[in-house]
Amino acid sequence: MPSADNRIDRRDWGLLVLLSVLWGGSFFFNGVILRELPPLTLVLLRVVLGTIILLPLLRAARIEFPRGLSGWAPFAAMGLFNNVLPFALIVFGQTYIPSGLASILNATTPLFTVIVMAAAGEERLQARRVAGVLVGLIGVAILHGDALGFKSRQGIGILLCLAGAFSYGLAALVGRRLPQRLPPLGTATFQMIASAVLMAPIAAVVDRPWLLPMPHATTWLAVLGLAALSTALAYIVFFQILQRSGATNVMLVTLLIPVTAMLLGYLVLGEPIALREVLGALVIASALLLIDGRVLAWFSRGPASTPHTIR
Repeated sequence: MPSADNRIDRRDWGLLVLLSVLWGGSFFFNGVILRELPPLTLVLLRVVLGTIILLPLLRAARIEFPRGLSGWAPFAAMGLFNNVLPFALIVFGQTYIPSGLASILNATTPLFTVIVMAAAGEERLQARRVAGVLVGLIGVAILHGDALGFKSRQGIGILLCLAGAFSYGLAALVGRRLPQRLPPLGTATFQMIASAVLMAPIAAVVDRPWLLPMPHATTWLAVLGLAALSTALAYIVFFQILQRSGATNVMLVTLLIPVTAMLLGYLVLGEPIALREVLGALVIASALLLIDGRVLAWFSRGPASTPHTIR
């Protein structure tokens, strides 16, 4: 259970760093795979292999499958908004922009989550959060740079990645409708199964993957890394942090992912890091901290009066 004072212990800080590497690595893996495979086939392989990896764990935990269409419906919705749409949109976006920039745009997810939750009446829209959203939009504008009309290839990629982040915001709303008593491993696995079922006919019609040339070993290694590390293992780590420290704390990982992804893209893929991208990332990080609110509380109360807020 999350602690009463929103404290993150050393173990969860370590898990947050690990999760940032796993999810930041997904942008790196995507960059490698897209050299030989089309986007929809990439997404299909990710969700299918991720499902195959999670199923034995589900069996070992003796978690029962949902019954009937009504039982599977919430997981189908979660799979659509949390996997199929954002995975596809972000991967398509990465065909236009570097993986590091895509990861920065993905960090706008909490901004869209605030808007979606407020529009649905799930959370009160506080002034602090409104200010955070506005600062976040300024950060995105800085990232967008000179392509003010969204006419350039980079502009298309930015729009696609922002649409993916918006889909994650919708997934946060859908997640509140999921069965609350189901163990996190069950939620992760069932949404992955639904994602695979939804993705298979789309990839089959558009890409016809059986006609594609066989990828090289490097691509297959990236596919396995994407499915095993950035999907299956990442979900397990994510839900463990969620159970122990709560949703607010686990969202801090979005501050770390762009750094990991940009460094991997720079060191392995040779992607350049522009000064504008660094500045945009810092502005977006400031927006997320503003939305989170704990930094403001720390300064208003003073460090001596809040020794256990975050450690």
